[in-house]
Amino acid sequence: MKSNLHRFNRRRRQQAFTLVEMLLVLVILAVLAAIVIPKMSGRSQQAKITAAKADISGIEMALDSFEVDTGGYPAGSNGLNSLIDEPTGAQNWRGPYLKKMPVDPWGNSYIYSYPGKNNPKGIDLSSMGPDLHTGGDDDITNWDAKK
Repeated sequence: MKSNLHRFNRRRRQQAFTLVEMLLVLVILAVLAAIVIPKMSGRSQQAKITAAKADISGIEMALDSFEVDTGGYPAGSNGLNSLIDEPTGAQNWRGPYLKKMPVDPWGNSYIYSYPGKNNPKGIDLSSMGPDLHTGGDDDITNWDAKK
């Protein structure tokens, strides 16, 4: 009987984790988190910038379709809304060209102008970017801001 009890206790000790083993696992997880989390935190901002560029590209395609159908880009105060709701007096409008007007990843409307200041024969389309102010290095635009 003593022999069976001795075997049971030995097996029980081999199956359980010691406090030192558990602390070692926690330290390893903390080190991994310290390495991975800082690298991943910058990805969120980059993903938003990429999403804004994709939105601008999609809006540009819709504007080009509008221009092909109607003979010109939307102008005036209606601007981008002309891609969704038919503007008064528009001929050959075959919209809606967008299902809904996207907002940039920071929750703001895209800025549109025609004729553009940066694209005098075309359109200017931009997002204020992460700093939420027009003008600056973080604006996302459909023109080359470095010129």
